Amino acid sequence: MILGHTTRKNFTQNPKNDILSGLTVALALVPEAVAFAFVAGVDPLVGLYGAFMMGIVTALFGGRPGMISGATGAMAVVMVHLIQKGNEVGLALDTPIDNLGLQWLFITLLFVGGIQILAGIFKLGKFVRLIPHPVMMGFVNGLAIVIFLSQLGLFKETVNGEKVFMTGVSLWTMLGLIALTMGIMFGLPKLTKKIPAALTAIIIVAAITIFGNLDVSTVGSFIKDGGGEGLQGSLPTFQDQIFGLFGTLQGHWDTILSTAFILAAVGLIESLMTLNLVDEITETRGNGNRECIAQGGANILNGLFGGMGGCAMIGQSIINVDSGGRGRLSGAIAATALLCFVLFGAPLIEQIPIAALVGVMFMVVIGTFAWSSFRILRKIPISDAIVLIAVSAITVWKDLAVAVIAGVIISALVFAWKNATMIRARKRMQPDGTKTYEIWGPLFFGSIQNFNSKFDVKNDPDNVEIDFVESRVSDHSALEAIFNLVNKYEAEGKSIKLKHLSKDCKVLLRKANSKFEDVIVEDVDDPRYHLAEDPESFTKPLSEYQL
Repeated sequence: MILGHTTRKNFTQNPKNDILSGLTVALALVPEAVAFAFVAGVDPLVGLYGAFMMGIVTALFGGRPGMISGATGAMAVVMVHLIQKGNEVGLALDTPIDNLGLQWLFITLLFVGGIQILAGIFKLGKFVRLIPHPVMMGFVNGLAIVIFLSQLGLFKETVNGEKVFMTGVSLWTMLGLIALTMGIMFGLPKLTKKIPAALTAIIIVAAITIFGNLDVSTVGSFIKDGGGEGLQGSLPTFQDQIFGLFGTLQGHWDTILSTAFILAAVGLIESLMTLNLVDEITETRGNGNRECIAQGGANILNGLFGGMGGCAMIGQSIINVDSGGRGRLSGAIAATALLCFVLFGAPLIEQIPIAALVGVMFMVVIGTFAWSSFRILRKIPISDAIVLIAVSAITVWKDLAVAVIAGVIISALVFAWKNATMIRARKRMQPDGTKTYEIWGPLFFGSIQNFNSKFDVKNDPDNVEIDFVESRVSDHSALEAIFNLVNKYEAEGKSIKLKHLSKDCKVLLRKANSKFEDVIVEDVDDPRYHLAEDPESFTKPLSEYQL
């Protein structure tokens, strides 16, 4: 009941803004989907179908209203090897199969979807919270650079059958239209916010080029230059033939499954990072686990109905949010409009100048890049600065998944190193001659060496106790260090007692060796726990307590 009410609210809270922003996003999705289809080595319609199915499923069932999903470059670059290998195998068969690589991709997407759904079911989406802020900033900066670099390919034109960068009048016309688009997007919100600036800019620039009969690169010419036949297509069809092609996978399952895991990881990392970013922009909170399940369902649908798959798109999500799209209706409109372009509006959409869409994406780059990172680089710890720069660079050099994993690993190692040096031991003698070691700081694999150096087993008195009230025993390495320390003292014929261990640590130590029964002290004076002397005192009415 509550979920249904929330979903209806997400659809009806601001329909005008959602519809207009959805149309803006749909226009920006076209060249992106086509370009990423070319990167993956598939037909543009496969990319457009993929963007539609990803968009509609995640808009309706995802964990983040207002976030846009579609075909993405991060996943396209992973697909290339699989498609090429599949095509090679298809041609080498006794009965050659044309375009087998694409069929392999559809099969792989079924596994991708299954993995992502399992990630949602087992609530792995919450692990995105472990991503440190410097990694998040590096991700945003790196992705902004990637978006910018991806637009540079649109400055090329075909001359004598070869792709070369524009020069002369063509280049200046392109730059002028881009500047006009960016100027409208910058200035219009200062006059009115009732209409999306990006959509207005695209319409105005398109009208100028169409009615002015300007010779510029358009969506249609871009598709044809890439080897496509155009946007016109039919509804996605069920790919029943893939179930008869499992025999071609004999000996190639390692390629299918490894690619599936990589695609699933890349898709979830980019989607959950984008979800976090949109959360910050809108000051609301999405549901990461629900988004994992929706992403998985959308990728399975892509595999069954001939789309290239995908994940959340940070550029289009920011366009949507900046244009006023906050609800599920915006994503649903974007996906539906994209399908309508394919079915009915191809001739019109193909006339939109590429310059207008490049201008929109350049404004996205400016809005996405965390310019504050330049200001804070000298103010944050050097380790965080290194992580920020490294994640940005690796995102551009490799891909998002590698960058985020590398950033998290670097941050974790820095954290472990800092905590390893925090272990302390205060030593004092009791009136009865017992020497007490009071341990401060976390005891784990990184701090064991420092921990061991605090003790003087040979010169200590016959009775020693170690107080862990200000320490936390964190892992198996720490347990092993305590076990070895106890053995050393007992080998010297000395008595050792362990005080104020946490409950879970006591359980683990006793499970490891029954001898710890005599070593662990069950303290009633543990300052972390305060027990009432008289349990009856809790039977008074709540109103009698001072709160």
